[in-house]
Amino acid sequence: MLVPPPFSWQKEKKAELKVHEWIQTVEWTDTSPNWSEFDVAILGVPLSRSSISASSASLTPDEMRLAWKSFSTYNLEEDVDLSTLRALDLGNVREHVTDISQTHANIKEAMVAMQTNHPTIFPITLGGDHSITAMLVKGWKEAHPTERIGVLQFDTHFDLRDLTEIGPANGTPMRNLIESETVKGEDIYNIGLHGFFNAKSLKEYADSVGLHYVTLRSARKAGIEKTVTSALNELAAKVDTIYLTVDMDVLDIGVAPGAPASTPGGMYTHELLEAVTIAGKHPKVKAMDIVCLDPVKDVGQATVKTGVHVMLSFLSGFVAR
Repeated sequence: MLVPPPFSWQKEKKAELKVHEWIQTVEWTDTSPNWSEFDVAILGVPLSRSSISASSASLTPDEMRLAWKSFSTYNLEEDVDLSTLRALDLGNVREHVTDISQTHANIKEAMVAMQTNHPTIFPITLGGDHSITAMLVKGWKEAHPTERIGVLQFDTHFDLRDLTEIGPANGTPMRNLIESETVKGEDIYNIGLHGFFNAKSLKEYADSVGLHYVTLRSARKAGIEKTVTSALNELAAKVDTIYLTVDMDVLDIGVAPGAPASTPGGMYTHELLEAVTIAGKHPKVKAMDIVCLDPVKDVGQATVKTGVHVMLSFLSGFVAR
């Protein structure tokens, strides 16, 4: 159910690599790669038809692949080089032209296949809208049925809207996971909520299921590092796996014009980069996704490049493991 990347790069042996020279691609005409040689698998999920509002998030995986050629593998601030990791780009999950439910099934199947056959490789998924998170976590659960799964969510929104009203769309993934009994409400921790962008009824639902959330104002008062570390520690004390989902609309609209639902008063880039680096260091964070970024609405690749920076910053933390 995978589609190979639409392009690959000639990777010459160099002492100092750009990201596109470091990440290997699958040549589908060859035999299957030796999975034991890789630490990280990158998977694109180009789905945006399940978005509540018009979105071209389906373009994001390939736009991020184009943008990351301007990044080095060396992170000056962390003094780490990602080339010590072995990363493989698997291409994109196959889309159905009109059937969203079939595409969702393909997404779930892709995660099941990865975790069943290659459970030691860390999966990073590039969306796509936020509806994909529910399918990826359900796939993880199917592959690991005895595990208790928690979710760390960086988001401006609860994403708890009623499935009976809008179906499995980008506004419903957390409710989808709760109501399908894939994840307990008390095992979801959301950091970044703020302002006038969530209905009171959704807060009341969150409270009723025991969902944990920290508003952005509270996170800033306590400090991003303390807030994220506390959430990770609380989750780690009760779950087997922490799934990290980064909705790019958690960022302030001024720094993320390409996140269609970004808003005034959101996170600044450095706050999100700090948060994902901390998450990358935690041994129970075993999968992540980056969602809800629309290259068509972007300005000068500002948000696409930020999405790449989020992925690489997470991996900078991951190296520390």
